Formats: sequence, structure tokens, C-alpha cells
Amino acid sequence: MMAWLQLWTTGLMAIVSVALAAAGDSGLRAAEGHEEIVKKESHPVLFRQKRDWIWNSLYVEEEKPAPVAYKIGQLKSSQMVDVKSFKIEGEGANTIFTVDHKGDLFVTRSLDREEKNAYHLTAKMYDGNNKLIEDSGEFLVQVTDINDNTPVFTGTYNRSITERSTIGTKVVEVRATDADDPTTANAELRYSLIPNGDISPFGIDSITGAISCKTNTLDRETKSQYVLVVKAQDMRGMASGSTSTTSVTITVADANDNIASFTRKTYELLVQEDHKLNEKIGTLELEDRDLIQNKEPIFTIPNENEKKVFGVELSSPDKDGDLMLRQALDYETTSSFTFTVQVRENLKNLRFPADNVNSAVTSAQVNVKVLDVDEAPVFSQPVYTFTVVEERLVNNVGTVTARDPDKVNKSIRYSISDKDCPVSINPFTGQLSTLRMLDRELEATHMFQVKAQEEPSGLESFVKVNIIVQDINDNKPELTVDEIFVCENDLTDTVIGTLRAADKDDQPASFSFSLASESSNFSIRDSGNGTADVTVKQGPFSLDDPKDYSVDVRIGDGGRPVQTSVTKLSIKSCRCDARRIPTQCKAGARRMGVSVHALIAILLCILTILVIVILFVMRKRYQKDSLANLKNSGEIHEQLVTYDEEGGGEMDTNGYDVSILSSACHDGSLLRHPDRHPHPDRHPHPSLYAMVQKPPPPHPHHHHAQQQQPTACKGDMAVMIEVKKDEADHDRDGFPYDTLHIYGYEGPESLAGSLSSLGSSSTGSNLDYDFLNDWGPRFRTLAELYGVDAPDYYHQY
Repeated sequence: MMAWLQLWTTGLMAIVSVALAAAGDSGLRAAEGHEEIVKKESHPVLFRQKRDWIWNSLYVEEEKPAPVAYKIGQLKSSQMVDVKSFKIEGEGANTIFTVDHKGDLFVTRSLDREEKNAYHLTAKMYDGNNKLIEDSGEFLVQVTDINDNTPVFTGTYNRSITERSTIGTKVVEVRATDADDPTTANAELRYSLIPNGDISPFGIDSITGAISCKTNTLDRETKSQYVLVVKAQDMRGMASGSTSTTSVTITVADANDNIASFTRKTYELLVQEDHKLNEKIGTLELEDRDLIQNKEPIFTIPNENEKKVFGVELSSPDKDGDLMLRQALDYETTSSFTFTVQVRENLKNLRFPADNVNSAVTSAQVNVKVLDVDEAPVFSQPVYTFTVVEERLVNNVGTVTARDPDKVNKSIRYSISDKDCPVSINPFTGQLSTLRMLDRELEATHMFQVKAQEEPSGLESFVKVNIIVQDINDNKPELTVDEIFVCENDLTDTVIGTLRAADKDDQPASFSFSLASESSNFSIRDSGNGTADVTVKQGPFSLDDPKDYSVDVRIGDGGRPVQTSVTKLSIKSCRCDARRIPTQCKAGARRMGVSVHALIAILLCILTILVIVILFVMRKRYQKDSLANLKNSGEIHEQLVTYDEEGGGEMDTNGYDVSILSSACHDGSLLRHPDRHPHPDRHPHPSLYAMVQKPPPPHPHHHHAQQQQPTACKGDMAVMIEVKKDEADHDRDGFPYDTLHIYGYEGPESLAGSLSSLGSSSTGSNLDYDFLNDWGPRFRTLAELYGVDAPDYYHQY
């Protein structure tokens, strides 16, 4: 095997070139239907040079049926050797293409050029000993094309063109493809439009497929869409060529090529007279065949008067005309309006022939009827301002006037809602007057609102009124001065202080200063500029002098009328150093003038106190008169029992006479002593007055005092008072007693006990009240209330 490889390598370097050439002439190819491939001799052996192979391409017609393999050529060698076999390698070798021992090349199946248009093969020759004679080069088998494919469009087309476009405007370029050989007529296409409806506005380039407009009168309002059918045909458009079609939809886009015009010649609109400004009254409808985006009307109102009252704006989104109100309406003045409104297109974007521009303006008549509305009263002025002189009652400050703007012209009633307003108004005339005198210094301006209402209870309006209080010279000047002192060693004409004044009035004041009374020590020197100097008239002074120094200063304000005030100015006397700085002073009271308002306040306080005192005294007098009436009853016990005062000091002596108790003690008929036996001639019933004793408090001294039983005789009152005093001094829990009758002394022998509630308990008592019948007719009702059936006896005084 190694020897064979060496021999083969040497043979390759020395072999003569072999070429496959096509055999026979044209007549032979026509008869045999194949071509011969010839291998030609080249250089002598042992010289390795490039061989010049000459190959003729082999051709196979596509789609040719091959029920039996058919010959397309022959492989030949120029060497005179006995070639026994051939072998081919490459694309489709031994499957699509086969070779026999003679070198004939056959095709075994039908081929498709669009699938594969060429096959690359190589051939080798062997001798009878199966020895490689020649390694051939590559040869090519080409598949020839036939028109077996039709044109194909990628899809449908949708394009648009603006109406009124110029001639030659390109719309779209259609394109079709053909799978056949593009170098042959099989794939060379031609385009055309198939008549299908109105295709006259458009044309197509047969080679490029570009569709363009052939007219400049495209009108969207007439026809807004065109559907074209495009045909593509191969074989350069010959009748034998294959065809294909597609549709092209062309939409005509809108342009502003139509004028806007009113839909009616006359528009009737209603509007209320209180319609708000810059708001729509109604709509003026327009007709424009163009789309909304190309609807560009411009409105004008030729009449200048109506142009001030009305305006027209574009409505949204219809772009009609909205009539707007620019000026307030008044039914009573003008109840209707009639005017003309014109409309035209925006010429900037209008696609019109020049002779049609003037016809782009239309006009319509607009009739506006104003409706009456009940309106609130209208004041003659937006704000009223009046001036009133202070400190005067003015009956006619000014007049506020309002009217009913309606034709009914109802009467107006005026009022002021502010209760604290110092000004009143006449409800029928609107005349203002002051209720009290105004003081500019308290309030310089009064502001309030006046209401005007249609009678009886109609609409109402309000207006602001300003009352400016005019100043008069009604305030006295007031002294303003720093602390003034005089030194012991001040000499004559020494300035000890400067006087100034202030005035509450608004008028400019020219103050003048002078002495209201002659002073032996001081004088006032008016500077003329609203100030004055206090100077020493006669000195020196002594700090030990008990006399206080003062001057009465009279100030005039120079107004009309002139207001003056007198103020006592106190001057301190001091001991000063060399620089007139006080080191020790004796204070002097500085008394200034008291204002009128302070005096009024003081008088009101005094008057209030006097009224309270008078009422208190009258109440006391009434109570004393009631007690005095009781004395006429003739019974001592009634006076003591009904008296309910709990202390009044020495004034209790006016309520009753204490001497009656003493007389009762001297008489002896009304008193019964417990240490005495009853007289046989006396009546056995108890005394009218039982002795009232206070429950003994837990105090040791009180017990001692209680052991001393007072006797109902002369001096009995004094003993009782001493006992009570002793109890009050040592009993911390007892009540303070300051009058005699509060002790409840009603006689030492009284069985009724005390009528005072101080010593009684809160619970009921089992006491028999039959003794009340002995007290006289006045106590009979009280005895019956406590269950006494009938009195046994009555005691008459």
C-alpha cells in the first residue's frame, strides 16, 4: 500500500493534463441530446504544470419529468487508455445524478430551479485495474428556468391623499415579487389597474408600480374613498404571463375647501335682563361640509352699538357661534335688540379658487328679546359719605335714595339694622338724622349699612354709609410738664421748668400760658412756640419753710371758641448741689385738673350709693312702723312674741319699751315665783309668761350660774343679764347675744316655756297646749290646731 501511494504521488507530478470536453457538433447534440466532456493532453510527463481544463456547463430543464433517467452529457478522456469505470462525487452524486461505465451522465428525477439552481460535481477515471488515471476538476450542472411561478404581493395597501392635491401627487408604490429567474422574462413584471369603479383620478406606472393622482379636483365631500385593484403580470406583461392582483384603498383627507354658512337667515333668542356678563345667551348654528378640525369660521358684528353689548365666540366642540353678553341688560331701557352677524372662513388655510373668496361671507339677522325680571332696589350711589359736626344734634345729615328699577316702581322702605348706630333714617324719605351728639375724640368715623326694601316685603338691597364727624374746639388744653423743683439758692429769673400743653381736638392749637393768680415767688414766661418757662420771681428759698409752693397756670388753645383751663402746678423745694442737682427735697402735692368724664363717673357712684342708703332706710322705717302698730294691742305678751329681730344693738330700744318688763315685775300680778306658795285668792291657772331657760351647756361656770335662781322682783332683769353674760363669756359653743329680747326672757313662772326655737329640738313634743286658751281670744285658733276640744275657762284682762 505504501508503494502504491508513492507511485501515485510521483504520477501526479508527471501526469499529462486530462480534460473533459463536450463531444460532437450541434447536430450531434440535437440528435443525441447530450454533450461530451473531453480530457485534453497537456505537457509531457514528469513536468508538474497546471492543466487547462475546458468544461462546458451541463444544463437541466427544471420541472422536466423523469420517469426514466435521461442522459444530459458524457465524460471523456483524451488519454488513449482503456477506461473501464467512472466515479462522480458532489451535490446530488449517485442520487440525482448517475454515471455509467461509458461516462454517460444521467438525471434520475425532476428538478426545481427555485429550490436549487446549480449542482457542483467532480469526476474520477479508473483503468481496468481500478487504478486512478485522472482526478478530474469540478464541473457544474445548471437547472434552467421555466415560468412556473406567479407574481406575489406582500399584502393590501391603505393610503390617503389630501383633497384638491395637485396633478402627479404620488399616493403609493405597490410591489410584487416573482420566484422565477430574475434575469429572464419569467420574473419581469408589469403593473396595471383593473377597471373597477371610478379609477379615473389615479394612474399607475407599469414598471415601478407607483400610483399617483391624475387630477387636482379630488373632493372629499363628493367621494371620500377609492378602492383600486392592481394587477401584476410576468413575461413583461404578455398574455402568456402569469398574473396576480391586490387592492389599494385610498382615503381622501379633508382640507378646508368649504365655506361656513348660517343654517338660518334669522335667529330668535330670549335672555333675562339679569343675565350674567360673559356668559352664553344662545348658539348660532353653522353649516360647513369640512370636518371639525378644518372648520375655522370668523364672526363679526358690523353695528358698533350692538358690538359693545354682544359678542360671538366659537362653541366647543362644534365650532358654532355662541352669542355672549358683554354689557348688562335693562328691560326698562331696551327690551329687544336686532342686529346682523357675519361669518367668513379663515382665508389663511382656505383652499379656494381666487374667484370664490368673496362668496365666503354669509350673514344672518339675530333678534334678541329681553325678558323682565324683578330686580332689587338700586341706590343712587355705590357708597354714601356725609359730614356731621360733633357735639350737635343734626336732623338732616343727608339723604339716601333708592328706586325700584322695574316698571312697577314699588315704593321703598329704608332701615338700619345696627342697633348701636347713632344715626336714624326716615323709613320713607331716606333722610338721616343723629340720635345723639357725636364726639370726634371718641369715634371720628361711623360706618353702617342702610337697607332698602320694596314694599311690602319684596327684594332688598344694602348700601354702605360713612359718617365723618367734623371736629370743633370742644376740648380744653391739658398741661403736660415734667417734674418741677426749686432749689434753696435759686435766684431771680432762674428757669426751674418748661411747660407744654396738649389738646384732644383735631384743630391746630396755638397755646398760650399765663398765671391765673399772682404769685410772689414765681412767674411764667411764654415762649410763643407752644411752650413756656417757669422762672423764679423772688428767691432764695428755705427747705425748712412749711409752706408748699405752687402756681395756677392758665392755658389757652387759641381756637374758636377759645378753650382755657387752669391747673394748679405744685413745685417741690429741694436742696441742690452746685450743678443744680437735687440732693434732698420736700414733696409737694401736684394737683391736676379733673376731667368732665371723671367728674360724671364720680357723681354717678355717689348717686348710686345714696339710692341704696335711701332704700335701706325706707325698709327699716317700714319694719319699725309695723312694730309700732303692735303696741296698740294692749297686750304685753303679743309685743314680745311677734318681735322677730335677732339683733340690732342699741336700735332695739326703738322696737319696744324695756321698762314694761320692770313694771311687770313691780306689779307682781303677772309674775309667779317658784319659791313662793300660791295665794289662796289667786286663780290656780299658770302665768301668761313662762320662764324660758336655755339648755345648760357643758361648762362648769354655767352650772354655777344656773344655781342662782333669779327672783321675779325688782332687779330680776339685772340678775338675768349677769347670768347670760357669764354664760357668753365661758361657753364657746353658745350663740353671741347682743340684745335683751333674744334671750327669750318671758317671766320666771310661765308654764308655756320659751317660744324661742334656740333651745328646742327638731323632734315633736308631747306638751299639752291647753294653757293657750288662757292667753286670750287671739290664741284660741292655735289651741284648736293642736287638738284642744274646748276651753275650760277663759281669763279676761
